[in-house]
Amino acid sequence: MTQSIIYIEELIISGVYVRKVFISAMLVTAATVSTMSYAANECNGKYIVGPIETIHVKDLDMDFKARIDTGANTTSINAYDLHVINGNNNPADNKESWRENLGKMISFKTANARGQEETHTGKIIKISKIRNAQGVERRYAVVMDLIWNGKSHAIPVNLRDRKKLEYKLLIGRNWLDGKYLVDVSKSDDDD
Repeated sequence: MTQSIIYIEELIISGVYVRKVFISAMLVTAATVSTMSYAANECNGKYIVGPIETIHVKDLDMDFKARIDTGANTTSINAYDLHVINGNNNPADNKESWRENLGKMISFKTANARGQEETHTGKIIKISKIRNAQGVERRYAVVMDLIWNGKSHAIPVNLRDRKKLEYKLLIGRNWLDGKYLVDVSKSDDDD
């Protein structure tokens, strides 16, 4: 701070031309800082999210601390005690037996990291085949309405038991696509 004051005094002593340049530089800096804070929220019409965001799941009226995963195709939510209503609740490990349940209703329980628990029923809209470190698994998906910073987006969400995982909601590319960019240096508190 002291160095800045001395620098300003030297500019005043140096003459009018130097003072004008210094004032212009301050205005340019102020304009740049203002633009940067705007850019922190939006870039080229896309909203900027961090690696961890709080997402409100409208269908459950619950908030989830979500991990943003650009490597995941589909968003996945903590779901357990799944029950296909009037369907096959023990499908074999082949896609035909899973597909028998397409279009049927599925009931499941979910809980966020704070321990809030809800039961939800939704229509099975697709069966996803997921490859992960444990191998290949199939998951049912239902449409859920996810809200971030007042912006609502209804998307297919995979149902998977995530009780042992830190983040009970994993946001995949189907939520990000065309609307969001990920800035890994951004904090959830920046919103």
